[in-house]
Amino acid sequence: MMHKSLMISLLLLAVSSSGFAASQVLPKGILPVTDRVAPPLVLADIDGGKFSLVEQKGKWVFVHFWASWCGPCRREIPAIQRLLETSKNKSLVFAIINTAESEDTIFNFLGVMAPDIVPLMDRDGLVTEAWKPRGLPSTYLVDPAGVIRYQALGGRPWDELEYMRFLDSLVVGK
Repeated sequence: MMHKSLMISLLLLAVSSSGFAASQVLPKGILPVTDRVAPPLVLADIDGGKFSLVEQKGKWVFVHFWASWCGPCRREIPAIQRLLETSKNKSLVFAIINTAESEDTIFNFLGVMAPDIVPLMDRDGLVTEAWKPRGLPSTYLVDPAGVIRYQALGGRPWDELEYMRFLDSLVVGK
């Protein structure tokens, strides 16, 4: 069994090398990722607009995979909606990706749960396959250089203060 102080030191090293201040504690469920370049991400949104991750260089990107049939996704999407409503920082870009559902299903779901979210459509599931989330919902935080720095598996209360402060600290510290 690893000594407790060694485990804490390793965690602090991992967190500090990823750009988040070592003196700060990551919110529950946010995991540091080591040197993983973000896979390609080019998708159309539900309105036909195009989103390309490469075009977001210089900004942090909140990449979120979800589906309407997923219980934790259903609980999390309203929190993301509230985060979008309160987020004043334009240096954080949101890529909310629906995984292989019909436009009617998505439109009906978001119309009730999160009307301001304009989802990206992964119609064939190939982008999701390239990113390899370990379940839904999954969120990746991609730094301004296109490297995944953090991952959150499962639903998170993104509109709670500790998560909002964490996201703000990424953008400010870029």
